Amino acid sequence: MKILVVVDMQNDFIDQALGTKEAVGIVENVAKKIREFDGKVIFTKDTHSEDYLKTQEGTNLPVRHCIKGSNGWQLSPALPVQKDDTVFEKPTFGSVELGEYLKKTAEETVIDEIEIIGLCTDICVISNALLIKAFLPEVKISVDASCCAGVTPQSHKNALEAMKMCQIHITNEA
Repeated sequence: MKILVVVDMQNDFIDQALGTKEAVGIVENVAKKIREFDGKVIFTKDTHSEDYLKTQEGTNLPVRHCIKGSNGWQLSPALPVQKDDTVFEKPTFGSVELGEYLKKTAEETVIDEIEIIGLCTDICVISNALLIKAFLPEVKISVDASCCAGVTPQSHKNALEAMKMCQIHITNEA
């Protein structure tokens, strides 16, 4: 079984509160990857409440974003999300719930590879990649660099290099 994890492809990270031109630039690649993927697709959604600015993350990044129910919290309408796709809401960078789900799935069936794409390479993509690697150290984990964008181009590259050092395969790197 192959699994594609699509991390935080939400409006606020693409073209709203924390959007970047690099994030806008990967949307079509991500949509194409999802459409052509032969396996299970899982989405994560960064999810905060109205008191976000009072949290540790909100103190360090004082930009309201991904408030549950807001337009910015929604997945990009350009993505081919299906009703039966699994979606994990996560209040922090990495999703422990996703890791536990994948570990349980691996106990029931062989997972050949988990591919990760999305936003932001240097925060939530790397956090989830390392978390999944901790839960499933023998499963091949890859990240398609052409379907990821970081806060800055340099931090995107730094995150890709860090993941390589942790035995996560990087594909389609420019």
